[in-house]
Amino acid sequence: MDDLNELKTRILAEIAAARDEAALEALRVAAVGKKGEVSLKMRELGKMSPEERKTAGPALNALKDEINAALAARKTALADAALEARLATEWLDVTLPGRPRRDGSVHPVSQVMEEVISIFADMGFAVAEGPQIESDWYNFDALNIPPEHPARQEHDTFFMNRAEGDARPPHVLRTHTSPVQIRHMQAHGAPCRVIAPGRVYRMDMDQTHTPMFHQVEGLAIGEDISMANLKWVLEEFCRAFFEVDEVELRFRASHFPFTEPSAEVDLRCSWEGGQLRVGEGDDWMEILGSGMVHPRVLEAGGIDPEKWQGFAFGLGIDRLAMLKYGIPDLRAFFDSDLRWLRHYGFASLEVPTVHAGLSR
Repeated sequence: MDDLNELKTRILAEIAAARDEAALEALRVAAVGKKGEVSLKMRELGKMSPEERKTAGPALNALKDEINAALAARKTALADAALEARLATEWLDVTLPGRPRRDGSVHPVSQVMEEVISIFADMGFAVAEGPQIESDWYNFDALNIPPEHPARQEHDTFFMNRAEGDARPPHVLRTHTSPVQIRHMQAHGAPCRVIAPGRVYRMDMDQTHTPMFHQVEGLAIGEDISMANLKWVLEEFCRAFFEVDEVELRFRASHFPFTEPSAEVDLRCSWEGGQLRVGEGDDWMEILGSGMVHPRVLEAGGIDPEKWQGFAFGLGIDRLAMLKYGIPDLRAFFDSDLRWLRHYGFASLEVPTVHAGLSR
């Protein structure tokens, strides 16, 4: 056993003298690796007599355990020493004056999204979310949009690529957030009161349209909900969003596949001097589409149209931002121009609330 004591003394001394983890790993391999000195000695156990194995076996196992413990302790010591050295070179004098930093800015779309959510939350609407890649059924069929509708053509909708022979239903980049309403009805049933804000996609690009934009759609379902409830909700929203005391809305008969009856909603305003003034003047500005939820849409959501009814509406977040904050070109929203963002942006800590004020 004297040779084991000499081996232990030498290996432990080499471990204690190791200066880095690379040297320590080399020592581990040389000592207890598959072809290490201890491992080779353990292979010799088969050549020993039973009496010799009873003594040599436990001794070799104890030696191996001691070496592994020494390796782990030395590795921890080296890591601690490296951290101490790093802390010594990366110290910071906290008594020095702070560096001036430019405050970040919140994008107008994000600001308006938070304003809209805050207003509807104050009226008891929850926020619902859904996937941006939707099946053809959720995006069109469940919303009573017929196969021949122009929105289902490739010149208007982004269809996801499918391999030839793929039998799965087609998927699209959602063209509105209305599929979220279907998913919410299926998951939670009636009654419900939710808004669905998010990104949507359509094949369009000019001064007032982009291929990707933002919408928020609202849904309220109950046993006795009517267009009168819809009118009150929209009036309260416009009053709070544009921060005026009085608003006047005009409902014009229209057609949407997912609502019946359907109505376009106009807001009385004035453009005198090129500045928008809400609630006064002789002009009317279209701001959203709305109506009573079509019975087929309720059925697609798993709700009995004989018992429940409700209203739905849709708002363009980007357009609301342009109107409220005087932004002339929608395309500037996506130019990544920091000068534009610093001009139109909002302080990151100014969280909009109805009671404290929505905007700066």
